[in-house]
Amino acid sequence: MDLKQLSYFVRVAEMGSFTRASIVLDIAQPALSRQVRLLEVELRQNLLIRNGRGITLTEAGKVLLEHSRGVLHQMERLREELSRVRGSLAGRVAVGLPPTLGRILAVPLTREFKARMPDATLAIVDGLSKTMQESLLTGQLDIALVYNALPTPGIELRPLLQDELLLVQGRLDQVVENGPVELADIADYPLIIPGRPNALRMHVETALLNISAQPRIAMEVNSVATILDLVADGVGCAILSPHAVLTAAQPERFTLRRIVNPGLFPLLSLATSADRPATSTQQATLDMLERIAREVLQPADTAEL
Repeated sequence: MDLKQLSYFVRVAEMGSFTRASIVLDIAQPALSRQVRLLEVELRQNLLIRNGRGITLTEAGKVLLEHSRGVLHQMERLREELSRVRGSLAGRVAVGLPPTLGRILAVPLTREFKARMPDATLAIVDGLSKTMQESLLTGQLDIALVYNALPTPGIELRPLLQDELLLVQGRLDQVVENGPVELADIADYPLIIPGRPNALRMHVETALLNISAQPRIAMEVNSVATILDLVADGVGCAILSPHAVLTAAQPERFTLRRIVNPGLFPLLSLATSADRPATSTQQATLDMLERIAREVLQPADTAEL
């Protein structure tokens, strides 16, 4: 059996679609389909049932998927062992970070990754927690830092720390108050907030619902940078991690206020695939990200900037 054919089959099986797999693999769909078909001919087994909505695995396909993952993992381990003979780890690691934390974590993570593993390749992707978990299941990501993740089959979660969400106001507004703000009073502020199913949006809505309140949505914007620009221009307020503000361009444009009674403390967790054992390079990156996140994501000073 050809290893490339096995890797193609695994990606198609994990993504449930030749179309999506061809995009990720950057190969024409007819060529991808032909390679999988050649594998079926060689094994004299139908591995996939093709239908208008995608594919499903036959029993033979399920067996092959389980063993193919192991074979491909062992090949990756072999490459790493050979790299270790040369004195360094190798391979590619794809890491997903939430947009609110990407700027503060990406630089120190990349710097240390390149220093410790110069022969390895790091890819960093910004994404919603839900989307990143799906990407872990399909093999597009190896590691993800996610907010408020629920137990999911195929995903292994390692609780990391609790972040704190603060009310962010622009300083152009001369009537901006200082000091903490009650959660119940958040319902009176016009919020510029990401659309559902953003994990932080859901956290804010759930907390308000628990006290029989609901947010006053001024605008739905998914880009953190755009949210901050709009807040600075006086369009509304935001509820964000302070790290998103402190690493923004011109953080002095904003006032941060702690939310109390109760506060907003979403849980950050490191997520990995439970079905694909981590390679040495991936494990080293996971440990690196955990340590850097604990060091960097300390409670921010919410005094005026």
